[in-house]
Amino acid sequence: MSDLPRKRYPWRRRLLIAVLILAVIFAGIYWYIATEKFADTKDRKAAYTVSAIEFMREFEENDSAANAKYADRIVTVNGRVSAIEAPDTTLNVKFINPATGSYVIFDFQQQHQAEARTVKVGDSISIKGSCSGGIFSEILETTAITFKRSTLNK
Repeated sequence: MSDLPRKRYPWRRRLLIAVLILAVIFAGIYWYIATEKFADTKDRKAAYTVSAIEFMREFEENDSAANAKYADRIVTVNGRVSAIEAPDTTLNVKFINPATGSYVIFDFQQQHQAEARTVKVGDSISIKGSCSGGIFSEILETTAITFKRSTLNK
């Protein structure tokens, strides 16, 4: 018989290797998501083209169905600019339904902000962007629909 000592905890080494492999996999996934680049919205084809008032009405009538239909899709919205907000380095354009107070707000991509700064309140324009979805505020009794990565559609 052999006088070599027997390994007491062989499962610890396997567990350590498995944990290290999982850590490398999760780090790779995190890096992929954190550095993901989106295609320029101007180059993407819109899945839907709608008027601002009809678009808001669709969310007011059934926000669950409208969110399922439009969320994370490229949508072109035509309407009259009601407000322009320029906090810090970004620019937001709003279409507001005066009857209900509901609104659609567009956050412009960095490379398209100079073009968006030429827009004035009252202009009739067409904006294309990625719809983030809508939410009803019970306090304000309005629906807010947000867009990201927006650009003027010409």
